Amino acid sequence: MTPELRDRAVRAAVEQGLLSDEQPVTALVDVAGVRASAAGLREAFAAVTDAPVLHAFAVKASPLVPVLALLAAEGIGAEVASPGELELARAAGLPPERIVLDSPAKTTAELREALALGVAVNADNAQELARLDALLTAAPSASPIGLRVNPQVGGGSIGALSTATATSKFGFALGDPGARAALVRAVLDRPWVTRLHIHSGSQGVSLSRMADGVRAVHALAEEINAAAAHRRIDTLDIGGGLPVNFASDEHTPTHHEYARRLAEEVPGLFDGSFGLVTEFGRSLVAKHGLVLARVEYAKTSGGRPIAVTHAGVQVATRTVYDPASWPLRILAYDADGLPRTGPPVEQDVAGPACFAGDLIAERRALPPLEQGDVVAALDTGAYYFASHYGYNSLPRVAVHGWTAGPDGITFRTVREAQSRASIAAEAGAAHRDALLG
Repeated sequence: MTPELRDRAVRAAVEQGLLSDEQPVTALVDVAGVRASAAGLREAFAAVTDAPVLHAFAVKASPLVPVLALLAAEGIGAEVASPGELELARAAGLPPERIVLDSPAKTTAELREALALGVAVNADNAQELARLDALLTAAPSASPIGLRVNPQVGGGSIGALSTATATSKFGFALGDPGARAALVRAVLDRPWVTRLHIHSGSQGVSLSRMADGVRAVHALAEEINAAAAHRRIDTLDIGGGLPVNFASDEHTPTHHEYARRLAEEVPGLFDGSFGLVTEFGRSLVAKHGLVLARVEYAKTSGGRPIAVTHAGVQVATRTVYDPASWPLRILAYDADGLPRTGPPVEQDVAGPACFAGDLIAERRALPPLEQGDVVAALDTGAYYFASHYGYNSLPRVAVHGWTAGPDGITFRTVREAQSRASIAAEAGAAHRDALLG
């Protein structure tokens, strides 16, 4: 979205009462922006290959059924990593053949359900593979089965998100002594293993490092097929993890850049020998989300202005706990939703939670914020308001999708704000006397 269109959306949200005493924080999803990102992803890979590609959205990035349904309408499937995410994908209307199950800790019951449904399954380790041996012997399945491979090519700038390090918890290690030969043998012994999976990218990981991981798994697939003397591995799931630029409105890197990089560095990936699966999440939705919060109080402490708002750890957990890795851009608007002007002043933008570190911006130069103003946290469409953190029993915030038309900005409810009764129910209200007997 352009800055001008964003300003219009903020003003419309204020004018249409999406912020109030009852709901002093809300979230917005740019519907047209999500559609454009989905189209850009499809076009990026279509430009480099004629092979079939399933683009499966990483549900963890935005676990909201209407968002998943919107992406499904744009030809995007779902990558799920828990029974809950599988339920969301099914609620969004996605058919089993467009769902991929990844998780490092699948129970036998989860595997049995996935196999019965026919969704694709990527096994994480040898013990899970043994479970699949037993389950498939008892009840054959149409599910495509793959093995997640850790190419151990190294991490990025955010350790917690680096999935291809030497000691990563994910997947079959490829570089450990004897591991490669064992992995080849494991596939050759199981005719139903037809895929390999790799996910070496995420925020803070360079495109070259991501390409290194894909190259390693492509080479492994070719080695397995050569040993089998036929094409045993017919599909490569190359994961997602394209980084997002949180520093400006610019979309960099793009899916087109990444697809071209892979075409240059792993040309065999796109020659039609393999079907492909991708699992992009953050890069499809992050730039298309806003959190709007009212400034409840404006105060000064130690000479520093502080705007106390209703946007904090419950909607921006990563930023609050790791601000150096996850800085957010903040914009200031007045009580009418118009951009606030004035000489920038360093100030903190605080949330409502009862701990000192609940800040979404610290010493940030902004026009002086006043009581009743509105702050907007940009680029929050992935892993922010959609993934609620229940500190202080703060409610899940309302989420509204918006579109711009000739008659102005239209909002549609994606998720209603959580009620206090719902919070109490989650906290065991129905079992109030359980510990009194």
